[in-house]
Amino acid sequence: MRAVSIIAAFVLLALTTLLISIGLNYVPQAEAYEFHVKVAIVAIAAALLIAILFNRRPAAETQDVKAEAAKPVPIPVAANQAEAEVVSFLATLQEKGRLVDFLMDDVTAYTDAQVGAAARVVHAGCKAALKEHFAIRHIRDEAEGASVSVPAGYAADEYRLVGKISGEPPFSGRLVHAGWKTDSVKLPRVLKTSDDRLPAIAPAEVELK
Repeated sequence: MRAVSIIAAFVLLALTTLLISIGLNYVPQAEAYEFHVKVAIVAIAAALLIAILFNRRPAAETQDVKAEAAKPVPIPVAANQAEAEVVSFLATLQEKGRLVDFLMDDVTAYTDAQVGAAARVVHAGCKAALKEHFAIRHIRDEAEGASVSVPAGYAADEYRLVGKISGEPPFSGRLVHAGWKTDSVKLPRVLKTSDDRLPAIAPAEVELK
């Protein structure tokens, strides 16, 4: 396209020179061609203008591509984001129910009454934390020991069939455990740390003197 533009420019220059020569009577008996020369000049000038505009379009597209590439790249989520949120919830269980203290302690050194008393505190605090972050309910509403039917197309993760299994569902049997499920989860959001480490479950407490 660049070569065509150069050739058209030279032709336009030659015709313009010829037109000037005709006007100055440098070319004898050329007045009859003056109109045709003018038409040719206009046509070539229009073609040259179109060629220039067409040739500039890819450059504009290239600039658009560069501008597109220069847009900020979204910051990826930390690789341990899910683990950090799990640790954060574990920290909530520790804060409200002292769960980690209870589980990591050696309870063999305590009496059953002491363990039972501590378990009541852990139970109350952890139950409050579960209700705060999960909408937990039973999978089956029947009492344990009741006769129930497992429908066809049941969710595999909601039922564990034990005993003699044969044929196709629906199955009939005795409810051993009502199961649990959650309809919503509201885990605490965790900000990514500068060194990409997992957050602490509970800080070390130091009493200053």
